[in-house]
Amino acid sequence: MFLSLLNDGKNVTKFNISVNKRMSSSLEQARKEFAEFEEKVKRSVLLSNLSPEVTAAVLKMALEQFGNVVNVEFIPNLTIPYDMPQCALVEMEDAVKARKVIKTMKDFPFMISGMPRPVSAHPAKAEMFSDRPALPGRKINFRWVDKSSPDFEVGERLKRLCSRHGKESLALAQLQLEEEEKLAKQQEDMVMSNYKKHEMIELLLLDGIAAKLAHRYGIDLSEE
Repeated sequence: MFLSLLNDGKNVTKFNISVNKRMSSSLEQARKEFAEFEEKVKRSVLLSNLSPEVTAAVLKMALEQFGNVVNVEFIPNLTIPYDMPQCALVEMEDAVKARKVIKTMKDFPFMISGMPRPVSAHPAKAEMFSDRPALPGRKINFRWVDKSSPDFEVGERLKRLCSRHGKESLALAQLQLEEEEKLAKQQEDMVMSNYKKHEMIELLLLDGIAAKLAHRYGIDLSEE
């Protein structure tokens, strides 16, 4: 009987050692994956104000002048019922190329696919990735909360705050759409005005009026 208990104790010890090794190996693997993810975040860029017609191939073609584009992931906005300009996470070859993209787009207007307004670029954050791994060693616990618990009131406040943020986001999106429509109308009017001016100049050159005026005032159009 004593020998049997002793053997059982040894088996339990071996089992505990095996479990600890597995947990340690799993934690080490999780840390490695999270470190790789952090490096991915550093070499990624968030592009916003993209036209709905822009595709991954178009983005790669536009950004390859800065370096090799590894991956493009579009982020749909599911919080508002509008066809807003979309966003995309672009993973570059390294962090240096990513910073170059951000700096260039901040210093100069950058158009993609004929968009009437420049695209903006920002450093990516971990919260923007849908496939981000869990923080190593972090464990999330769920439990039911009674109405009499102080945590229940905290949860209710958070729900009301989320609802308020949703309404504010919707109102902001509506205002942004209105401002973009005004901007698009102004830009369209400016383009049409410049087009009419060039068309008028072309007609003057074709019907000979410009040549007559040049001869009248002694101007050589060939030199101009």
